[in-house]
Amino acid sequence: MPGGKRGLVAPQNTFLENIVRRSSETSFLLGNAQIVEWPVVYSNDGFCKLSGYHRAEVMQKSSTCSFMYGELTDKKTIEKVRQTFDNYESKCFEVLLYKKNRTPVWFYMQIAPIRNENDKVVLFLCTFKDITAFKQPIEDESTRGWTKFARLTRALTNSRSTIQQLTPVNKTDVSSHKHSRLAEVFQLGSDILPQYKQEAPKTPPHIILHYCTFKTTWDWVILILTFYTAIMVPYNVSFKTKQNNVTWLVLDSVVDVIFLVDIVLNFHTTFVGPGGEVISDPKLIRMNYLKTWFVIDLLSCLPYDIINAFENVDEGISSLFSSLKVVRLLRLGRVARKLDHYLEYGAAVLVLLVCVFGLVAHWLACIWYSIGDYEVIDELTNTIKTDSWLYQLATSIGSPYRYNSSGSGHWEGGPGKHSLYITSLYFTMTSLTTIGFGNIAPTTDGEKIFSVAMMMVGSLLYATIFGNVTTIFQQMYANTNRYHEMLNNVRDFLKLYQVPKGLSERVMDYIVSTWSMTKGIDTEKVLSICPKDMRADICVHLNRKVFNEHPAFRLASDGCLRSLAVEFQTIHSAPGDLIFHAGESVDTLCFVVSGSLEVIQDDEVIAILGKGDVFGDVFWKETTLAHACANVRALTYCDLHIIRREALLKVLDFYTAFANSFSRNLILTCNLRKRIIFRKISDVKKEEEERQRAKNEVPLTIPVDHPVRKLFQKFKQQKELRNQEASVQHDLEKNQQHLHTHLQHTQLQQPHTVSNAARAKPAGTARGWMRLKNNMAPPGSPPEDGGKEGRNNVIKAVSMERLSPEVKVQIEGVIEVSGSRKNSLRKMDSWDSGLTHSDQRLDHMGEVQSPMVSAILSQIKF
Repeated sequence: MPGGKRGLVAPQNTFLENIVRRSSETSFLLGNAQIVEWPVVYSNDGFCKLSGYHRAEVMQKSSTCSFMYGELTDKKTIEKVRQTFDNYESKCFEVLLYKKNRTPVWFYMQIAPIRNENDKVVLFLCTFKDITAFKQPIEDESTRGWTKFARLTRALTNSRSTIQQLTPVNKTDVSSHKHSRLAEVFQLGSDILPQYKQEAPKTPPHIILHYCTFKTTWDWVILILTFYTAIMVPYNVSFKTKQNNVTWLVLDSVVDVIFLVDIVLNFHTTFVGPGGEVISDPKLIRMNYLKTWFVIDLLSCLPYDIINAFENVDEGISSLFSSLKVVRLLRLGRVARKLDHYLEYGAAVLVLLVCVFGLVAHWLACIWYSIGDYEVIDELTNTIKTDSWLYQLATSIGSPYRYNSSGSGHWEGGPGKHSLYITSLYFTMTSLTTIGFGNIAPTTDGEKIFSVAMMMVGSLLYATIFGNVTTIFQQMYANTNRYHEMLNNVRDFLKLYQVPKGLSERVMDYIVSTWSMTKGIDTEKVLSICPKDMRADICVHLNRKVFNEHPAFRLASDGCLRSLAVEFQTIHSAPGDLIFHAGESVDTLCFVVSGSLEVIQDDEVIAILGKGDVFGDVFWKETTLAHACANVRALTYCDLHIIRREALLKVLDFYTAFANSFSRNLILTCNLRKRIIFRKISDVKKEEEERQRAKNEVPLTIPVDHPVRKLFQKFKQQKELRNQEASVQHDLEKNQQHLHTHLQHTQLQQPHTVSNAARAKPAGTARGWMRLKNNMAPPGSPPEDGGKEGRNNVIKAVSMERLSPEVKVQIEGVIEVSGSRKNSLRKMDSWDSGLTHSDQRLDHMGEVQSPMVSAILSQIKF
């Protein structure tokens, strides 16, 4: 299985885990360096205990700890802290801060910028240490009037942990060694400040990844050499071949050296932990190897052949060392522990099965020869047994045994070792696959017993390997087959719908990591088998970390916890997975059990969530469903326990007492309903640069006599003149309406009076219309009488008489202006209207006259 072989190797952001692991005894904060006032995005439990604030109360407060300032906090130190944040520097300060209960405490504060892969400062790491015991006792109202010794005694008793660290030294010693001790304790090396970025798991330079190409090739070499050992060791022990051949001795020595090198490599090779994580810590690797396979590997690598190669070695000792060679068969354990690596390939499985069958036949052949060689000669009578298969084989091939009476007094001759081995292997193969052909048959009791045992083993082995291999492997590796089937289906799906490469890799990594965590076990299916009571107990056990770590569940009854546990679900997230998208509905409450996540709003990290944090929405206080204001993305492999909104409200409605306690005690580390208002430092800097740029710009000055300035002044004067004329025209329109109304009213009231007055009026004293005509006439022309137009003149005169004094003044002024123009009028007889006709009509005087004159004449017309 790839998940079991490789482990969880996807790129992930392990920044928070590294900081927590390497600063386990330090109180620290993490602040966003790209937002104004550098808000806190994470605080560990040590800082919460040290300051008295809850983590949710610290979130989004300034990383300068301005919320902990008090009247005794030094103003200069505050300014230096802000300058350090502004300049992205790394400095240390001794500052007096106040806890939540307003108790003053001296802190040793260290600020360090955290950079990402682009060398941009994205976070600030602020560490804190209580150094009150090293400072002068703080004076307050309760200690006013006390002696220095009394105040020092009180400061020491308030910090028991500090008392255990201190030794009885005088005041001068404390002050002289204060800075050196603190620098030694709080000095942050480069290794404790990892970058905030997504990266693949890193290993030390001398550590080898267990899934790299070199290690995979090395494992196959070890597999081949293991089979070589499994073949040669039984052969050498059974046939008692003393390795006088230098070639074989060198070859076996090289094999031993390679296995020794493998032991060294195993001390520097990563392995997969119980949780699927890749363990690269050298200390953990060594301890794991020493506890598992080190002893077996060491025994299998001892140089037995070198000791057995000397000529002067006693026969008994030589036989002992030859027998100890069997210990090398323990190297087969290397194949057993890495069998899952080779079972991923179908061809490898077939080769391994054939090799196992042949290896078993080889071992049985060696044993068969050892039994025959031991029983062919009767040691009591020193005679050879003619019914032995060795004697019959020697006779059939023409190499019989003969007794050397003149020499050593032992039997000599017989078949060669190669012929003996091939014959033994032939017999074992025929016995394993069938029942034999009878040409080689057991005759002694020992041979018959061995043959029976071999047939039993052979039948079982034959049936296992060649008969039911598919069924057995399906039963043994049902989950593995299901896993591979699922992977194949997913690959086909991704290929069919042409899913992008990046998304495809995320899908495959999620499936592999989820399988590694769950081992292919369907939790819901298992729980469905159990009865209700047992299912509730199992769910309480599965969610015990949530119930034990959060104070909101402490007052819950056993029945309430069981009801909640059944509703909880466990989800596993891979690095880069989004748990919430901005804008989608927040319908779940999430508890972080392991891993770390980041909350991103407007492309800025506003919070980093770790073990024990809670995020979501306060459903029990709100009536509407919230929209997520930010994205929640996994930085590492995370385990989240979630509960749906409807399920939680159902339990809270039933358990009213628990609902009140739950509402009071559960504090969300990140409420996705509330949007954080902030300003980016980059935006502030841009605004400041724009203001400086506008301030430093030189104003554009144009001389007074410049043609452009004169042109614009002319346009401005013309615009003002048009505005004045428009205003006057508007006033004349109002007077026109008033004049028209007044004339109608006068004509209706006194029609006869107007006619008589017109006839009685002499021509020389005419007013109104005649006066207008005389003024409009060319200079030098005599004034017209009212001969033909008496009637019209009378009407116009009367109309002018009835005008109001203000209108008369305006008309007279306009006529005086218009009189200066030369207008030649031709009279026409018009008995119905009394108007003159000319090329320039009075109602079209605006074409050659001003709009003011045109308006007045149009009023007179009516």
